[in-house]
Amino acid sequence: MENGPGAPTPPIEIAGGAAAAVARPGPARVEVGDDLLERLRSVCVEVTDDPATVGAASQDWWPLAMTWALEGQLAGRGAVVARPGTPEEVAAVLAACHDARVPVTAAAGRSGVCGASVPVHGGVVLDLCGLAGIRDVDDESLVVDVLPGTFGDRFEAELRHEHRLTCGHWPQSMALSTVGGWLACRGAGQLSTRYGKIEDIVVGLDVALADGRTLTTGGHPRQATGPDLTQLFVGSEGTLGIITGARLAAHPVPTHERRGAWSFASFTDGLEACRRILRRGATPAVLRLYDGVESDRNYHVGLDRNVLLVLDEGDPAVVDGMWHVVEDECSGAEPLDVELVEHWMHKRNDVAALESLISNGFVVDTMEISGPWSVLPVAYHAATRAIAAVPGALAASAHCSHSYLDGACLYFTFAGRPGTGDAPTPEEKDAFYRAAWDAGTRAVLGAGGSLSHHHGVGLNRARFMGEALGGGLDVLDAVKSALDPHGVLNPSKLGLRSPFGDAGLV
Repeated sequence: MENGPGAPTPPIEIAGGAAAAVARPGPARVEVGDDLLERLRSVCVEVTDDPATVGAASQDWWPLAMTWALEGQLAGRGAVVARPGTPEEVAAVLAACHDARVPVTAAAGRSGVCGASVPVHGGVVLDLCGLAGIRDVDDESLVVDVLPGTFGDRFEAELRHEHRLTCGHWPQSMALSTVGGWLACRGAGQLSTRYGKIEDIVVGLDVALADGRTLTTGGHPRQATGPDLTQLFVGSEGTLGIITGARLAAHPVPTHERRGAWSFASFTDGLEACRRILRRGATPAVLRLYDGVESDRNYHVGLDRNVLLVLDEGDPAVVDGMWHVVEDECSGAEPLDVELVEHWMHKRNDVAALESLISNGFVVDTMEISGPWSVLPVAYHAATRAIAAVPGALAASAHCSHSYLDGACLYFTFAGRPGTGDAPTPEEKDAFYRAAWDAGTRAVLGAGGSLSHHHGVGLNRARFMGEALGGGLDVLDAVKSALDPHGVLNPSKLGLRSPFGDAGLV
């Protein structure tokens, strides 16, 4: 793919423009006083309160907030944007906000879809895009040191073209997202069955804490020196510390590839084939199964086909060995044109449809979860039926996008047009959105699935964290209190208590 702009991509045009956009009513908002503004400008290369810049930096790709943008509203609006140029400046900004008791929300590509980078209580938006680029490559150990504001497509292009390496992490948001965002939200790439999710790829981090202290984690292939502090910050969504550098595992650029496509009589049959492939030790890079609705929507094969796409890459000896397992376990399925894989490869990073649907009055979103193989068929049927039963729902479907030895990710898509008038009111859209998420999430949790596989929690899933974690949420709150005693880091996210009050948005 061609490189994107290396800068955030707006998800939708805000009615009236970003400068005039106002925050949704409800959450308490903290301003930045003159004393703090002066201190920030003394320690950070760029600090601005320009209304258009602040408005744009306060928006991410959360679909519900995109519907609010049609009304000229933001989920939250920062007071200023700070753009540090070094990790040391990040630490200095955090120390200033910590002392002033002002919230600070890290942001970079802002491609998250759960509102995690929205400055819901105002304060400072910490734009990390200035911390970009590869700092070092250890080709012998296959470890790359990269800054958090590096956009994914540019990172991968430099790795491949200059070092003949890849990290294998390729999310749909490749040109929209940054390395720091992948880590903060515990993201997954489309090739995760071979390379792992980002928590499997990361080997060490540089982190700035709320009071400006810094630390480095990891650095060795395996070690038994207490709990793994790297994993404490992976998935913490900027609530425990700010990632200022990362070491990631790399691989030689693959020299061989195999592709195939098959159709199964049912989605459950396709899941069983994927389970057997993994059980036998094969880990093809892509193992992507669509239910009948999504198979027909994407590939026009009819509703009675459940399409499985398989792609593997790597050393020829390894790939060919894996492929024998894949073909063996798919021998009872109907072979399909392998060009279906090429069609997916061509479209896999296309996110243009979301803005169009929302702009035309539809309420749409995706809900990705994970679960053990033993519960996935039940979770699939329970969630699609529950979402489809919400008044106003038009479609509820799913595909299996990431598979592992013990289970897989189901990626649900839903769409609705609530109300009885020509166009849904904002209140009807909000009510439908919440009802669809409540129905789908509680169906999954009831079946034994997880709350999220790779999109994280942010604002949208915060209300479910108590159900998902149980007593673990109290442990997470205790860690938050110890590392961020004033609660200034990304407040009201991850279901954590906030000194600034409830976000009150969903």
